[in-house]
Amino acid sequence: MIIFRKVKWKNLLSTGNYWTEIKLDNKDSTLIVGENGSGKSTMLDAMCFALFNKPFRKVSKPQLVNSINSRDLVTELEFDTNNKSYKVIRGAKPNVFEIYCNGELLNQDANARDYQEYLEKFILKLNYKSFTQIVILGSASFTPFMQLSSNDRRSIIEELLEIRVFSTMNGLLKTKMIENKDNVTEKKHSIELNEQQYDMKQSYLNTIKEDDILKVKKLQLEKNQCDNEVINYTRFNEANTIAAGILQEEVKLKNKSETRIGKITKLESQMESLVTIHKKDKKFFENHDDCPTCNQHIDEKFKKKELTNLITNIEKLDQGLKDLGDKFESEQIKLEKIRKAQEEIQKLQVNIATNNNVITNKKNKIEELIKEINEIKTSKSNSEKEQKELDTLETILKELREELKALLENKNYYEAASTLLRDTGVKTKIIKQYLPIINQLTNKYLSSLDFFVNFNLDESFKETIKSRHRDDFSYASFSEGEKQRIDMALMLTWRAVAKIKNSANTNLLILDETFDSSLDANGTEDLMKILQLLEDVNLFVISHKGDVLQDKFMNVIKFKKERNFSKAYK
Repeated sequence: MIIFRKVKWKNLLSTGNYWTEIKLDNKDSTLIVGENGSGKSTMLDAMCFALFNKPFRKVSKPQLVNSINSRDLVTELEFDTNNKSYKVIRGAKPNVFEIYCNGELLNQDANARDYQEYLEKFILKLNYKSFTQIVILGSASFTPFMQLSSNDRRSIIEELLEIRVFSTMNGLLKTKMIENKDNVTEKKHSIELNEQQYDMKQSYLNTIKEDDILKVKKLQLEKNQCDNEVINYTRFNEANTIAAGILQEEVKLKNKSETRIGKITKLESQMESLVTIHKKDKKFFENHDDCPTCNQHIDEKFKKKELTNLITNIEKLDQGLKDLGDKFESEQIKLEKIRKAQEEIQKLQVNIATNNNVITNKKNKIEELIKEINEIKTSKSNSEKEQKELDTLETILKELREELKALLENKNYYEAASTLLRDTGVKTKIIKQYLPIINQLTNKYLSSLDFFVNFNLDESFKETIKSRHRDDFSYASFSEGEKQRIDMALMLTWRAVAKIKNSANTNLLILDETFDSSLDANGTEDLMKILQLLEDVNLFVISHKGDVLQDKFMNVIKFKKERNFSKAYK
């Protein structure tokens, strides 16, 4: 079990150059309140950034650094697991990433990616997706389990059930199978070459038993044939070299296209951010006649003007995004053409290398033929020597065929193992055992939330939801409030499964504005009842409903913005 102890940060988003610290394990329940923009949800970004190098909300890494101080962003997260105490320190401008175990810095010889992989696989034993499904339920950037793709759903459940090892084994097996395939191809090629040499040697042995004049004529004919083949293969190589040079000119444009795609992607992100801001402002003016901050009435003329401007800007930005999309697709087509050119170049280079090997073999053969012709002209045939060489080739061929047989047997074993390690193999059997538990727990939590449906996940992680009248529904057919009940029930289910498996069990549960969105009064009461029954949980709720929820929590933290900086008051 992971026991989160403390999180602290500075120069993160609206937080200034001083530490904001929240203890995560000293109160069973904590309510975090504050006005919009006061920094209530910064705690989530601090934890996700410290653990996974990216925030909980959709904010780019450069935007995380406080825009006033513009440097020294630092986050620290302390937790216990496997009878060890850990502290993760991560920062930006300058970049910092350090992991301490029982007060000692862990080895940093590996690059940052390997260091991050060690943190997720061997210390936390969960990744970003699993963390945000089990620990945090948010209303902004959070993607509920039911809105994830089938692959992402499978990834989370495999993480919970600790069966990702089969995926790792499958990856290693694929490498072995590729290696085996290459070895089989190489071995067959070696056998083919040796068979050719054997046939040639046998033919030569028969030849030297013939009349010396007939031998010389036959060898001279074979030499002429080799000469012609060398000329032909040389011409093929010249033509292939010219073709590869022409294609190489197309490949030179690759970096230019990739740079354009990067710029287009960056510009799309900026424009999408502007669209989001404009839509938020538009929604504000559409839904408010009075300013919620100063309680003054918003002038109708001013509102209409602002709405007109916002609508115009949104339309322009939408058109701009469409144009960028067309440019992006055009550049992708260019890159695809370049990729095909690279593949064709590779094929040509393989042909050239193959032809060079043939040319070398032919030239070597020509030299041998000339030498043999000279020997025939100057001496008697040496059939005994040739017979010994033929016997040696036969022994080599026998060994090569035995080695090929062993490789083919290994191939059969690998294919059988691959069948077991596929998603439809042993992992599916394990998941089948847990699906009834998952569905039972989900329906139990849905009933506690006063939402009486029959929820069922199948082996492909597709949902079937039936009402009391046995009508079939999908997740998308429910209202936002009903969806949120399903999301909450699934989150509690994942926590229960994690506790059973002890795979991603943690003391921390954070609800970000869950009570502020689509839950009605009854839903709020039902949810609070369930949360109060959870054992060994430190609950944090971020909400605007401080006046309604305050008496239900042991601890209250209020965030305020003073002189453009967020501060926490306990």
